[in-house]
Formats: sequence, C-alpha cells, structure tokens
Amino acid sequence: MTTTSTTDEPMALAAARLRTAGMRVTAPRMAMLTAVHESPGHLDADALRERAQRITGHLSLQATYNVLRALTDAGLVRCTQIPGHPARYETERHDNHHHFVCRACGAIRDVECTVGAAPCMEPRLPDEYDTQEAAVTFWGLCPDCRAATPAS
Repeated sequence: MTTTSTTDEPMALAAARLRTAGMRVTAPRMAMLTAVHESPGHLDADALRERAQRITGHLSLQATYNVLRALTDAGLVRCTQIPGHPARYETERHDNHHHFVCRACGAIRDVECTVGAAPCMEPRLPDEYDTQEAAVTFWGLCPDCRAATPAS
C-alpha cells in the first residue's frame, strides 16, 4: 500500500485541476497553482515565484509570467489589475467579487458582489451589449490605517 505525504497532496490536487482544465501537467504549472491556492491574499508574480520555487527549485521570471498567463487563460487563476499596483493573482472562484484597496498601506481585500449576481451592476448600454462581469475597486483606509490616521 502506498501513501502520499502531505507535501505531495497539494501537487496531486494541482495536477488534477490542470487535467480537468484540459491543460498539460508540468512541474512549474503545478507549483504555481499550488502557490496561488495556498497564498493568503493577493500576491504579485514575484511573491508567487518565490513560493513556487520552494516546490520546484528554479523558476525563471519569464516562466512565471507564462505559467500565470496560461493558468489565467484556463480560468484557474484570477488576475486583478489595480492602478498603481503590480498585477495580483488569486485562485479563480468564479464569484465575480470586487476589491478594496487601502490608500495608506496598499492592503487588498475581497469584497462580495456589490448588488445581486454577476455582473453585479447594470450598466447603461444598448441591448446589443452582453455584460458578463464587473470589476470594481473600492479605495479607502483599512481599519489599522484608519485608526492610525488623525481625524481631520
């Protein structure tokens, strides 16, 4: 009887997710998918590369971006582009959530869909348009930065 160690389990799960998405299973893809899945919050490519390298060893910056692009295109990873910040990545949950960005510390947190189901907003567009998603970014101060900021 063979058993898998707890360190093999996330890689096996990543391999299964890649296969389900119709993707070729490679060590960099498994490592990056595992890094994204196990990461707290919204990490940029450099931070994810560092985490993935703990699993695979060397991973070039170009390979990191190629893998992240492939995982995003396959719908396994969500890329969020917030002005003034590097692209951030998280596990795609297909929930059309939004984001709050702290103007002071740059922390990013998820915000549930603003109104109802996706796309969460109803733009004023002609009927010929098929709106499928809304990407909303709320800006302000997180509780820690708000507490540290003197009232004006």
